[in-house]
Amino acid sequence: MHAWLKPAIPKLASLNIERSVVFFEHLGFERVLVEPTVAMVSRGPVDIHFWLTSDASVPRATGCRVNVDDIEALYQEYLALDVVHPDDLLGDKAWGKREFSILDIDGNVLTFAAAIPAAA
Repeated sequence: MHAWLKPAIPKLASLNIERSVVFFEHLGFERVLVEPTVAMVSRGPVDIHFWLTSDASVPRATGCRVNVDDIEALYQEYLALDVVHPDDLLGDKAWGKREFSILDIDGNVLTFAAAIPAAA
């Protein structure tokens, strides 16, 4: 018998729950749940959970990857919001993904990725 995995839900560290939620609303996510020490936002099929920490080093050492269908459109959307990490602009990677990254308000890195399109 095999256990079939389903999409993962990233859980990111937050130094201020409300500030994290507002930042992700700026990225097009919707507020789902906000409590004093936890929160959840959603955009389409992607949920992101937050947990409160007072240790600023934690979010700077964590992050997640999100697979997307139209990486070019999302990249343009986030470029216009001036949130794309200058050290990880959209590009093709050796592992077969086209991706870019952003840093959230606390320093969590979010990498958005899509398969590199086959040559026409």
